[in-house]
Amino acid sequence: MKKKKTPLKEQGKKWFIAPAITWLMLFTLAPLIYTVYLSFHGSRFLQVTRFVGLKNFINVLTDYRFWGAFRVTIIFVLGGLVLSVGLGLLFALLFNRQIRGVQVFRTLSTMPLFTAPVALGYIFMIIFYENGGPINNFLTMVISKQVPWLSNPSWAVFSVLIADTWQWTPFAFLVLLASLQAVPKDLYEAASLDSASSWDIFKHITFPLISPVLGTVIILRIVEAFKVFDLPFALTNGGPGLATRTLTFNVYTNGLRDQNLGTASATAIVLLVIVLLVSVLFFKRYGSNYE
Repeated sequence: MKKKKTPLKEQGKKWFIAPAITWLMLFTLAPLIYTVYLSFHGSRFLQVTRFVGLKNFINVLTDYRFWGAFRVTIIFVLGGLVLSVGLGLLFALLFNRQIRGVQVFRTLSTMPLFTAPVALGYIFMIIFYENGGPINNFLTMVISKQVPWLSNPSWAVFSVLIADTWQWTPFAFLVLLASLQAVPKDLYEAASLDSASSWDIFKHITFPLISPVLGTVIILRIVEAFKVFDLPFALTNGGPGLATRTLTFNVYTNGLRDQNLGTASATAIVLLVIVLLVSVLFFKRYGSNYE
C-alpha cells in the first residue's frame, strides 16, 4: 500500500516548531529530570554517591532552616504581591486619563524593569545604609532617630520588600494600564449618563473587564516572588541571621556553599511542588475568567 505523502506545508510547520521543542528539551526538561535524579541520591563535594530514597526530603522537611525560609518566602510572596499589584493598579487608574507628562512617566516607570536585581540590591544597600545613608540622614535631621534597616530582622525583611516592590510595581502598572485603555469608552459614557458613581463604574465595568489581565499579573508575580533570591542575596546576604533567607537562598546555600547537591535538589523539588499547587489552586478558582 502506497504511503500517503505529508503536504509540504505540514512539513514546514514541524521545522518551525523544532527549535522551540529542542530548547524545551535541553534547557527545561533535561535539568528538571536531572534535579529529580539528584534529589534521590547522596552527594559529597559535588559528586553524586548513592541512591538514598527519601532521605534528602526527610532531612529538608525536618530542618528548622527550611521552615524559617518557607515563612520568609511566604512573607515576600504575600507582601510583594499586595504592594506591587496594589500600587500598580492604583497608578494605572490614576494615569488612565489625559494628564500632561504621562508619556514621560510611563517611560521612566520602565527603568526598574531593566535594572539587574543584584545591582538593585546594592543600590538599596547604599540607600538603607545605617551610618550615613540618605534615609537615615534625613530621619536624623527630622526626628533625631535612625532606623536599623539592615541589622534588625523585621526591618531587614521590610527593606527587601520595599526594593522588590520598587522593581515590580512598574510591571503591574504598565500591563494594567494597557488593559484599562482597552476598555470601551462608550461603557463609561453610558454609566455617566446613568449618574453612576466612580466606585460603581469600577466595580461593575472596569474590574470585570480587566480581571483576566489582573489575574495574569497576580500569578506571574506569585511565581516570581517564590523565586526571589537576587535581592536578599545582594541587599542582606540572607541576614541578619536567617531573617531574609528564602527557599531559593537555601537551595543556593545547600548546593554551592555546603556542596550538598541532594539536599539542594530536594529543596528545589519541594519549592516546585509548592508553586505548582498554588498555580493549580489559582486557576481552579479563577480559571473561568480566561474562558
